[in-house]
Amino acid sequence: MNSLDFSIVVQAWPYLWSGLLFSLSLTAVAAFLVGMFLGTLFALVQHFELRILSQLVRSYVALMRSIPLILVLFWFFFLVPIVLGYLSGGGRPIPVGATYTAFITFGLFEAAYYSEIIRVGLRAVNKGQFEACQALALSTFDTYRHVVLPQVFRVASPIILSQTIILFQDTSLVYVLSLTDLLGAASKLAQLNGRLVEMYLAVAVVYLIISSAASQFVAWLRKNSAIAGAHR
Repeated sequence: MNSLDFSIVVQAWPYLWSGLLFSLSLTAVAAFLVGMFLGTLFALVQHFELRILSQLVRSYVALMRSIPLILVLFWFFFLVPIVLGYLSGGGRPIPVGATYTAFITFGLFEAAYYSEIIRVGLRAVNKGQFEACQALALSTFDTYRHVVLPQVFRVASPIILSQTIILFQDTSLVYVLSLTDLLGAASKLAQLNGRLVEMYLAVAVVYLIISSAASQFVAWLRKNSAIAGAHR
């Protein structure tokens, strides 16, 4: 049995780094630019109980939370081009592309989870906050923009970040689209140099460091949120 040689990891680090950057960018864009924006909108639609829209959002959230992410990736990658081709009238599938598929799918999928977090946070806001805003003659838009949502985001931030950690770990699923994330980069290198153990151990260490650091930050946020709540 060959001895372990981690020098190969050092040599391959630039390629692994590019894969890590893709994983981090997918997490950041899908989580905060798409997932949080849509999730907040979905939560508000349910909070205001906007009849048909509210029912549609509930159905969407239930669907996304009931099926695995990898299945959503397959659906979007294979079915959306067919639908676009049909709508265009050409009849031929219009490719979306693996990268666009990953970013759009992750954003739409995570929006369902973030919406539930925000929705629960909205329900937890004290009614006195709304009464105070009415007394100050604030509009509904200003009430939620300046008073309600900032409180919800602050209180729910530990749960939001916990979900984001899970999202970061789930970025490894893009291998089914032949995209080169951190795990995908290690897998390709391992197949070339035959150093599977070293490559996969290196990736495990990177995931461990990032997820552990983020988890510690979440714990710190929980502690400070609890202290802030106790002093109110």
